[in-house]
Parts: sequence; structure tokens; C-alpha cells
Amino acid sequence: MQNNNTYKFEFVALMASLMSIVALSIDALLPALPEIGYDLGVTNPADKQLLITMIFLGLGFGQLLFGPLSDSFGRKPIVYIGFLVFIVASIICVTTKSFEVMILGRILQGFGLSSPRSLSMSMIRDSFSGNYMAKILSIVVMFFILVPVVAPTLGQLLLYLFNWKSIFHFNLIFGVLIMLWFWLRQPETLPKSKRIKFNSRLFIDGVKEFFKYKEAVAFTMVSGFITGSFLVYLSTSQQIFQEQYNLAEMFPYIFASLAISVGLATFLNSRFVVKYGMLKIAFVSCIAYALISVLYVVLFSSGENPSITVLLSFFALQFFAVGFLFGNLRALAMQPLGHIAGIGAALNGFVSTVMAVPIANYIGGFVTTSVLPLFIGFSIFGVLSLLVFIIVKRKVTFINA
Repeated sequence: MQNNNTYKFEFVALMASLMSIVALSIDALLPALPEIGYDLGVTNPADKQLLITMIFLGLGFGQLLFGPLSDSFGRKPIVYIGFLVFIVASIICVTTKSFEVMILGRILQGFGLSSPRSLSMSMIRDSFSGNYMAKILSIVVMFFILVPVVAPTLGQLLLYLFNWKSIFHFNLIFGVLIMLWFWLRQPETLPKSKRIKFNSRLFIDGVKEFFKYKEAVAFTMVSGFITGSFLVYLSTSQQIFQEQYNLAEMFPYIFASLAISVGLATFLNSRFVVKYGMLKIAFVSCIAYALISVLYVVLFSSGENPSITVLLSFFALQFFAVGFLFGNLRALAMQPLGHIAGIGAALNGFVSTVMAVPIANYIGGFVTTSVLPLFIGFSIFGVLSLLVFIIVKRKVTFINA
């Protein structure tokens, strides 16, 4: 484990890049949803949301396989295997004429990308612990946020110059370059002496060990609540800004500006988390997340959309709170799981994602003519998250707050 006062910039940038392959595969495709739907004969706008939400289903289930395997065989070989699955899935997406097969391809993309996404978490946990781990995660997320800032604009440009298939081609090229960098520069973070011998009970034993740590389970649930409500925004943002507000040309810039709000929060978190503690910052941010969404619901309970300026102000505040939550929630869940970092990160990702996808699919179906259902979702899951925090704060005292 590295000294808790030092870290290599290249390590942070590489871990962020591994995560960013996922973000690029999701966010760059957002401007192309109408064109993909038209080419594949999709008429229901809610069905197009599946191209975003179903990749998360693959992300959730893939981690259950790759996480335990990485605890036995090391992180790097399993990252390569996952990326190979992503390549096959991408080929399926660009060659199919069927929307159903496209959905299958997106699930497989998520399945493959779950390896670099979750194992970057494991490699961070292999190298750091405590509030300093939360600091590193915040810095990683801050770099990672640069992708959602530019991805929709990039997708729009590729769509203008070529077609929607070029977005998949670009994602593949970007991923290959990151894999080459990873292969050449990143050493294995899990030495053979710390690996768990592979056996048929590896997964079952890992699950039992994970559920021994109630705080890890609790913060994983909160991650599911927050991720699920945020995923509703991701899957409906194109529909909201392009169809409800008629701002198709401005969509990439609006999406980027809101991503910057998340990025600013993660930057500030990296500066403050060691001083104030990840539990305290996450708790205050959860309160803000719940209050902001409840305020919107109270003010606009009629269902009539506010002006775009008011809506963007609420979104910016909401996502500013999210920026403080994402990295800290993961760090809080992973803190007691250093001895099973692979399967720990896998179960954290699986449970939170499997919770998030049905939340997003259900609420997203109501976001047709009004943004109100989105904020009702924020409110419900913000309050539920806050209740979990209150219970955990009463029972858990070992976490440095």
C-alpha cells in the first residue's frame, strides 16, 4: 500500500481513464438516440432510454464475475478480458438492424466494461485506505468528469460528420489506446502473496464476508438510491432538453455545464475530505440532495415546467451535492473491505447498479411532458438515503468522521 501522503499523478489519470471508457460509451451516444431510434424503427421515446439504462445492467452483473476472479488471478489480466468482451459487443451494436439485438449489445458492452470500471476501484483500494482513499477517489472522479463534459459535444460532432455508428468506432479506438497505456505503465497492484486461492466457493465466501460489514452494505444501498435517481436524469436528459424545451442545438453545452457542477464538487471534496472526513461530508451532502429536490417538488407541484434558467439552477445544485456523494459513498463502502477489494468492489457495484436500473426505468417512463417526476424520484431516494445515513451514524463509530 502506498504512503498515504503521496500518489502518482499518472496512476490517478490512468484510473480515471479506465472509468471514462464507460462514461464515453454512455454520454457520447446521448445526442444520437433519435437517429438510432429512427434507423432501428423505434417509435416510443421511452424505449430509446433503454440504450442508456441497459448498459448499467451489464455493468452490474459483470462485476460479479470479474471482481472475484481478480482477487485470485490479479487485476490486470481480468481488465484485458473485460475489454475483449467490450470489443465483441461494440461490433454487435454497429452491425445489427434490430433494436432488441442492439439492447443485447449494450448489455454486453456494460458487462465487458464492468471490468475496468470496478477493478480501477479495487486497484485504488489496493493502494490506499481511509479518508486518503476518499481523496484519491475524488481526484479520479474529477478527471473522469471531464468525459461527460465533452462527450455529448463529441457525439454531436461525429453525428454531424459521419453517422451514429462512428460514435461506437471512436469509443473502440479510445478504449484501445487506454488499454495500451494500462499495459505499458500500470504495475499489478495485487501481489501473488495477497491473492485468494481460486475455488468453487470463492464467490459464496466473498458474499458472506461482504455482508458481515453492515456499514459497507448500508453505504452500497445509498449508492444505489443516488445512482438510480441520477440515472433517470442521464436516460431522460436528451428527451427533456431536446423535446420538452426544444433546445436540441444547445443540449451538448447544457449537459457539459451540469457535468462541470459535479466536477467542481469532486475537486472541493478532494481538498476537504482528509480534514473533515468522508462520513461527515457525505452526510451533509445527502441532506442537501434531499432538500433541493423536495423544494423543487413543492414549488412546481403543478407539473408545469419552470423556465430553463430555473431548471438548470436546480439541476446544478442537485449535481453539486452528487459530486460530494459519489466518491465518498464508494470509499465508505470499500473502507472495511480491503482484504476482499476485488469482490468488495464488485458487490458494491452490482448491488447499487441492480437497484439503480429498475429505479431509472420506472421513473423514466413518467418523464414525458414534465420534469416533475424526475425531481419526485430525487426526493424519494434522497430522503431514503438520509434515513440510512442517520441509522448508520448511530451504529458506526469506527469511521473517522
